[in-house]
Amino acid sequence: MRRFAGLPLALLAAVLAGCGSSGDDSSSSASTEPELVVFGAASLAPAFERYGDEIEGADVKFSFAGSDDLAAQIRQGVTPDVYAAANTSLPDELHEEGLVEKPTTFVTNKLVVGVPAGSGIDDVADLEEPGVTIAIGDEDVPIGIYTREVLDALGPDASKAILGNVASSEPDVAGIVGKLTQGAVDAGFVYRSDVDAAAGRIEEVEIPPEASPDVAYGIAVTTEAAQPELARRFLDGAVDGKGQDILLDSGFGPPPE
Repeated sequence: MRRFAGLPLALLAAVLAGCGSSGDDSSSSASTEPELVVFGAASLAPAFERYGDEIEGADVKFSFAGSDDLAAQIRQGVTPDVYAAANTSLPDELHEEGLVEKPTTFVTNKLVVGVPAGSGIDDVADLEEPGVTIAIGDEDVPIGIYTREVLDALGPDASKAILGNVASSEPDVAGIVGKLTQGAVDAGFVYRSDVDAAAGRIEEVEIPPEASPDVAYGIAVTTEAAQPELARRFLDGAVDGKGQDILLDSGFGPPPE
């Protein structure tokens, strides 16, 4: 199982087309299993990589990045077998465009404020204090969209103060997590699953329930999937199988009833 994180379109296409063909004797040891290519939101990386190890009869390759970036690559002609986004709107849009089969909502998540372990920040209101440095997602990616929903719900004064403390805007949640684990910022808006995956390096500050957005993830098989049967098996397991178990164990919530 190999991972390609946020590669440029041309490079990603070349990698997906040529990975495993080195042209030397080492190619004889390459896997003969069919390749299953999965595009996934950055927040899915730890859980999906565990799940990928459970898929028998396939060499699972992942590309993790912002959901919008992955959707743009699909629109430009890069065709994975499976697309999983940190919202439901992007898979729905791709379905309307004929690029993916009907999507399924397969997990939920919670938006939280992540802080480095041992931080003195223990309330969302602390983010308004002068000198606090914050990382957020770009405004066109799911983590950034959810964050702005929170800020709108907190009110104009709180929103203005928090945005005034933004020191870094990232293209996906992995960038925010990186800033937190490096100690480059005091706080960042991330998913609860990211806190779980950080193994104690990040702590969670809850967002008030009245300001907490509904976070749901959509998954779909692409209409031009090279491995449609394997792709549907991957999807089925993520919805109700080993993949779902791993996702729930990784801090995600079950899909809405």
